[in-house]
Amino acid sequence: PAPFPGIVDISGTGRGLPEYRASLLAGKGFAVMALAYYNYEDLPKSIENLHLEYFEEAMNYLLNHPQVKGPGVGLLGISKGGELCLSMASFLKGITAAVIINGSVASVGGTLHYKGETLPPVGVSRSRFKVTKDGLADILDVLNSPLEGPDQKSFIPVERAECPFLFLVGQDDHNWKSEFYANEASKRLQAHSKAKPQIICYPGAGHYIEPPYFPMCRASLHTLVGSPVIWGGEPRAHARAQVDAWQQLQTFFHKHLGGEKGTIPGML
Repeated sequence: PAPFPGIVDISGTGRGLPEYRASLLAGKGFAVMALAYYNYEDLPKSIENLHLEYFEEAMNYLLNHPQVKGPGVGLLGISKGGELCLSMASFLKGITAAVIINGSVASVGGTLHYKGETLPPVGVSRSRFKVTKDGLADILDVLNSPLEGPDQKSFIPVERAECPFLFLVGQDDHNWKSEFYANEASKRLQAHSKAKPQIICYPGAGHYIEPPYFPMCRASLHTLVGSPVIWGGEPRAHARAQVDAWQQLQTFFHKHLGGEKGTIPGML
């Protein structure tokens, strides 16, 4: 019976409105809103400029829904979606828990705006672009460090966040340096007397840590790069990571969103 703990689910830069993860999570006792943010219906065609007011409106809509119980909502994001969830938690109120799956700690691919504040995108160096023996792009080292020079302005102000975090990290992520980003977010939070986030690292896991039993995506077209890239991951280790991560994020949300301790069994 309602009300249920509410979660906003945000995907990466694949465009459109992927709903498979939200629908699976809804079967576990949550009210989940899958949120598109570009190249879908009347939304902007690119991520060159994103406005957090849009995400705030979605969050408030979910929080005010009669079947969603407060006092806050959870955030779940992967890749660019993880970065956006980290930004939401840093700038917006009403967030009770956030799970970041292989997200960045800096704005990537475009400028983020919110009430007069801006986060410029972290710099990119094409000279660090690599090509595998199969002819696929390896972009792991392309982004500049958000700890150096003008790129420090792109670092998301995580120290403003009030909610607990769970970072799920694939240690063989070849999209960007997810483990480094999670550790830097942890350092920034603790330096400002905030609670140490939970970080779970998965050796041999790649970038796209999906729900259990989804096949590992070894390589595919990267929308922002414009060519196929490798995502990393060893099949067996990646599969095991997906099973564990799915349980870890449910446990985390049930703990911090006040849901039932158990999960609702699937019908199949």
